[in-house]
Amino acid sequence: MGRPRTPALLIAAVAAVATLAPSADASLATRLTSALRGSGASRTGVLAVSLGNGGNVYGRHAGRSLRPASNEKLTVALAALDRLGPGFRIPTYVLGSGRRAGSVWIGSLVLKGFGDPTLSRADLRVLARRIRDSGITRVTGRVLGDESYFDRVRTAPGWKPSYFRLECSPLSALMVDEGMIGPFTVYDPARVAASQFSAALGRAGVTVAHRPRKGRAGATAVPLASVTSPRLVSIVRRMNKASDNVIAEMLLKELGAVKRGHGTTAAGAGVVRRVLGERGVPLRGVRIVDGSGLSDYDRLTARAIAALLISAWSDPVVAQPLYRSLAIAGVDGTLDDRMRSGPARGTVRAKTGTTLRASALSGFVGTRYVFSILMNGNPVPVYSARAAQDRFAQVLAAG
Repeated sequence: MGRPRTPALLIAAVAAVATLAPSADASLATRLTSALRGSGASRTGVLAVSLGNGGNVYGRHAGRSLRPASNEKLTVALAALDRLGPGFRIPTYVLGSGRRAGSVWIGSLVLKGFGDPTLSRADLRVLARRIRDSGITRVTGRVLGDESYFDRVRTAPGWKPSYFRLECSPLSALMVDEGMIGPFTVYDPARVAASQFSAALGRAGVTVAHRPRKGRAGATAVPLASVTSPRLVSIVRRMNKASDNVIAEMLLKELGAVKRGHGTTAAGAGVVRRVLGERGVPLRGVRIVDGSGLSDYDRLTARAIAALLISAWSDPVVAQPLYRSLAIAGVDGTLDDRMRSGPARGTVRAKTGTTLRASALSGFVGTRYVFSILMNGNPVPVYSARAAQDRFAQVLAAG
C-alpha cells in the first residue's frame, strides 16, 4: 500500500472542499450522483477524494454534521493506534492479598482487569494453571473480581435503553467473553468473571475456601500470574471487521485510562478528539460521545472521515493496521454479503454503520480513492440506503 506524497496537502484539500464541489471528471460525478438517488435518506453527506493527487472526485454536503453510526469506530481505531501503538497489549493479573505458606495462600486472590476486551474463559484456564504450577493448591480466602481500572458506568451517554445488553454488554474493566455466557449477556461482568475464575481454579486443582465476589486489590497485593491480550492491531481488526460495539467502548475507556488517568468514556472521547485535531482532521460539526456510534449525540462529517482516512493512509505506523481492519466488499466482515460481484468486490475496504436513524459507508477503493457516505433519516430505510452506498462504491471502483 502506497503513501500519498503530500499528506498534509491532501488533508488540507479535504478540509477546503465546498458543500457541493464539482468533480474533476464531470462524467464520473454524474454517475455518482445517479448512484445516490433513491437512498431514502433525508440528509446525506458525501465526499470522495483521489489518493494520488488529493483532487476532489465528488462532494455533496461534505461538511454536514450527521450521525455516523458505526463509522464512529474509525475515530477510536485511529486514536488507539496513534496513542497506544499497534503492538500495545492489555494485561489481566492475578494478585495475591495475604501471604503464602507452602502450598497454601493465606488470604484471597484478586483477578484484576485492565480493560482487555478479548479476555476469555480460555485465558482464565491459563491463569488457573499458572497458579497451580506455582505450587499453590489451596486458598483460604476467596477470589475477588477487581474492575476498578475503569469507572462503573455500564453504558454511554445518548444510548437508547434498549441498547443496554442488546447492542453492548455492560461495560467493565474486567469482562470475560465480552460479558456473554453463551447467548446470554451478564449483568455484572466483574462478579461473573470472579466466579468463572474460581471455578477454573477448582478444575485446575486449586481449592478455594469461600465463594467469589467483587472487590479491590489492596496496596500490598502481589502479582502471582498474568495474561495479556493480542496486540492492538488484532483487536482493532476484530472491532472493525465485525463492527464490535463492546471492543469500541472498551478501547475508548482504555484510552482515557492510559492517557488521562481516568477510565471513563468522557476521558477517552477527549483523547480521540485531540488526536483528530493534531492530525489536521477538520473538527467543525464533529462530536465524539462514545466509541461505538450507538449514541444519538455522536456527530461526524464526510469531510472529517475522509481526512481521518487520509491521515491514517499517510502514516507508516497506522496505515496497514487500519486499512486491513476494514471489511472487504463481498468477502468478509460486515461487507461479506454486499457488493459480491462487480468491480467493488475485493477492491473496496470500508467501515459500515447502521442504526435506526443512520446508515454509513466509508473507506478505500483500492489505492485510488478514499470516500465517505453518511446518511441520516427518521428512520433511514436500511435496504435502499445500503443499495445507494454500494452503487456509489461500484462506480468509483469502475471509474
